[in-house]
Amino acid sequence: MKNFLLFAALLLSLGMNGAQPACGATLEDVRSAMTRHLNCLPLQLVRPEKQEISIIDEQLCLAAIYTATGMEPLWVFENGPHENAAIILNFLINAEDEGLEPADYDVGEITAHWRSRDPDELARLDILLTLNLIKYAHDVSYGRILPHTTDPQLFAEAGGQHFKPARIIQQALDAPDLAAYLAGLPPSHEIYRRLRSALKEYRELAGQETWQPVDPGKTLHPGDSDLRIPQVRKRLIQTGHLDQAMAHDLSFDDHLAQAVRKFQKQFGLEQDGIIGSKTQAALNTQPEAIIRKIVLNMARWRWQEHELGSHYIMVNIANYDLKAVKDNLVQLEMAVIVGKTQHQTPVFSHRIQYIDFNPFWNIPPSIALNEELPELRKDPYYLAKRNVRLFSSWSADAVELDSTLIDWQNVTPREIRSYKLRQDPGPWNALGRVKFVFPNRYNVYLHDTPARDLFDHSERTFSHGCIRVSKPAALAGFVLAGEQQEWSMEKIEEIMTSGQRKVVVLSQPLPVHITYQTVWVDNHGIIHFNNDNYGRDKVLAEILFKPALIADGSTK
Repeated sequence: MKNFLLFAALLLSLGMNGAQPACGATLEDVRSAMTRHLNCLPLQLVRPEKQEISIIDEQLCLAAIYTATGMEPLWVFENGPHENAAIILNFLINAEDEGLEPADYDVGEITAHWRSRDPDELARLDILLTLNLIKYAHDVSYGRILPHTTDPQLFAEAGGQHFKPARIIQQALDAPDLAAYLAGLPPSHEIYRRLRSALKEYRELAGQETWQPVDPGKTLHPGDSDLRIPQVRKRLIQTGHLDQAMAHDLSFDDHLAQAVRKFQKQFGLEQDGIIGSKTQAALNTQPEAIIRKIVLNMARWRWQEHELGSHYIMVNIANYDLKAVKDNLVQLEMAVIVGKTQHQTPVFSHRIQYIDFNPFWNIPPSIALNEELPELRKDPYYLAKRNVRLFSSWSADAVELDSTLIDWQNVTPREIRSYKLRQDPGPWNALGRVKFVFPNRYNVYLHDTPARDLFDHSERTFSHGCIRVSKPAALAGFVLAGEQQEWSMEKIEEIMTSGQRKVVVLSQPLPVHITYQTVWVDNHGIIHFNNDNYGRDKVLAEILFKPALIADGSTK
């Protein structure tokens, strides 16, 4: 509402209503001025290599669009901007609602031209509206292109690699309701919408009062009395975890301990009710830092599918968890193990095509070289002890070899890569008793594991990139629940314990979304924070945010 009122006041101050055309100005004058401003002749555009319009090439992009419309202004008349121009400006002004910066969309220059009725300035206004509509549509749909251009490997999914500006403008012109069209560009799912609400909430918090830090000192335990307790209470009141009435109490009572545990849960910390260094650091997190984390996570969601579906599986790498969702309700939740820092699990969306019960494990050549070969040089029985069979090659007619008779000391990296190492199904198998396959370029999938003790760790980065699930039978039950054939848990358990391989192809592939959410909001509107276990927030923040100015005028 606040932004809407500001926008309405802005339009009035800029003379939106009752504007008079400049003396003698006509629409033809505006057309001529636009041709001069675009500074690109139509004939220069008719070249095969220029059919794909780049958002980076402003002159080419806009000239092509206006050439296709006969150099007609799209958003202004000779007597000023029309209604759709006001709608575009409204969305640009409120870009911060989507975690974007209005200044990136020339809002200042657009408003500076708004009242003018000079043909040159009207032409410039129309061009600015078109250009910034394109930029905004791209950024709110796919995320800013900067992360991808800065680090294509880490942020491969960022930006619209096949974005077509001309199509966006045509869709905007054809839309019966331009505001509804623009509102539909960001991700439509509830997870993104909750983040957008949290962003608004924390911006309001940041504007209300300064958050004073909790002073450093010894660890605080329930039962303690300390002069810092009122500081802790004040912070927990600000975050909504504690009642205002107890603000000045010096005692660390059970009521405060319960509030601390709720706060710790929200920040992904051990819920012991003790205020140590990690909890104090979380308490001292300023709203501005939380706002930035929300913005980063909203950006990530724009890189993935905008509609998750009503029936899907979601993995959050940063929270080491998996949620199985049906009819938009979480039906199943479990702990997962994700890739090591040097083997990071990628972020992408796909669809589970089939379940492989009691699977073979074909050991990737990279693992064979880096892990299997060093062990074989120490112990030629290393494969045999783990029920791993050795084949002469990866071809269908490969012959099986006796791995205990190979002189592993003289096997070269090229030779070990040419061998096929396959582990038989069984309790020893690294994939456990079931894997969930969604063929992808990363060769990543969900699977069981015999190393059950690893799920007891709070930080679970142990794999080579695949995702190990803690409740494989339950997940199989969820995935197979939509099949026509009845799949009881007893039947699933029977197949898994049989030791016999069985592949079940799904009649309806099931969406799976692998995400990296360091901030998320639950069904009750409570915001949660996860550790940035791959350091991706830090890298993305350095790309998207300019250095923050600190008190002495320097930057950080």
